[in-house]
Amino acid sequence: MTAWAAIVTVSDRASRGEYEDKGGPGCEAWLREVITSPLKVTRDIIADGRASVAQTLRRLVAEGADLILVTGGTGPAPRDETPEGVADVLKKELAGFGEEMRRASLLEVPTAILSRQAAGIAGKSLIITLPGKPAAIATCLNAVFAAVPYCLDLIGAARIETDPAKIAAFRPKS
Repeated sequence: MTAWAAIVTVSDRASRGEYEDKGGPGCEAWLREVITSPLKVTRDIIADGRASVAQTLRRLVAEGADLILVTGGTGPAPRDETPEGVADVLKKELAGFGEEMRRASLLEVPTAILSRQAAGIAGKSLIITLPGKPAAIATCLNAVFAAVPYCLDLIGAARIETDPAKIAAFRPKS
């Protein structure tokens, strides 16, 4: 079975075509470098805001996305409401993801403490929020992705395999 990774860029300017989306392509490039099993990747660009994020995520969950990466809108600026929109959709929060992404990011930049990265489960989808810059996206995904394949197994999503030279996915021995 082919896994489906949906990438959602949250940006007023990118959604209006005033700014080049770098987060979505950054997420896709990272996934394609690390995941070795068949993978379908889709990308959406939406405006900032709690309602737009929640509406898009509900649609992707209903359509069966296995992994949803949401890039952008996770800072403290007034229009940064991605975490609130994600929270409206999640059934279970996985707080360790946000903690680990911030810890890894703080090793590179002191403003990482301002980030509001999060993750959780809705239906059979794992949703992870990420910063908007490709380098920061890579830092965050490198910090947490070893747990993603097993999490997808546990929630009944499609199985993914990773290149162990890039990310050694952890699955407990049976």
